[in-house]
Amino acid sequence: MVDSWTPSPDRLFDLSGRVAVVTGATGVLGSAMAKGLAGAGARVGVLGRRKERAGEIASEVENRGGEALALPADVLKREQLEAARDAVLERWGRVDVLVNAAGGNVPAATVAEDATFFGLPEEPLREVLELNLLGTVLPSQVFGEAMTRGESSEAEGTIVNVSSMAARKPLTRVVGYSAAKAAVENLTRWLAVELAHKHGPGLRVNAIAPGFFLGEQNRALLMNEDGSLTERGQAIVEHTPARRFGEPEELVGTLIWLCSPAARFVTGVVVPVDGGFGAFGGV
Repeated sequence: MVDSWTPSPDRLFDLSGRVAVVTGATGVLGSAMAKGLAGAGARVGVLGRRKERAGEIASEVENRGGEALALPADVLKREQLEAARDAVLERWGRVDVLVNAAGGNVPAATVAEDATFFGLPEEPLREVLELNLLGTVLPSQVFGEAMTRGESSEAEGTIVNVSSMAARKPLTRVVGYSAAKAAVENLTRWLAVELAHKHGPGLRVNAIAPGFFLGEQNRALLMNEDGSLTERGQAIVEHTPARRFGEPEELVGTLIWLCSPAARFVTGVVVPVDGGFGAFGGV
């Protein structure tokens, strides 16, 4: 018999009434996260640079009985983020969850097999660092500040950043992206402490570190046109105990947990969702 004070699993992971904003929600992983949060009962702001795609995802959520709002915005433009925040507050009156899923890599910020680090161009490297790090900082400032508003004396809200296994196990060639995601993980821990100290423990900050998932940016690097694995794709699968790439929907369970009352004592952590990649030494 369950003690009367113990919440049921349905209540522990229920996001009904919560308002979530997902940046990068027009991408493969971000859209899966936005739909997953909506499936758990949250009202979802679909934020991304591609206006038409954001509208399509919002419509898909609403066609399934959820509530969604398309928020065309660039995570590196504060004025656009502020306009998106104001639209969310006007529509739903609050912000409870921010998922920083915007990010990615730039081919020129990698070091090819026939090149060296010493020739790495500055501008593409700067672009990757800004997209992944500042693209996490700015939304956290804009939407995080909204979480501190309200009648309650203690703020409540959850920020979930998206890191990468490249942050803790640097990958050959991928120098800019690995460094940027390592910075995101450090920011996650720092911000968890900062917000709890200054705004109360009801504000939590965590991160998810996906392993290898096929997306728009890396598909050609990992898969041949005939569906077979490239040499790099094969190496990754061989070093992943699950022996496959992840499916975008497999991030949703961890995300819902981190955003729900079930994780109310969890802050400042980075949770790998990687099929065992981070645990395997290769031998």
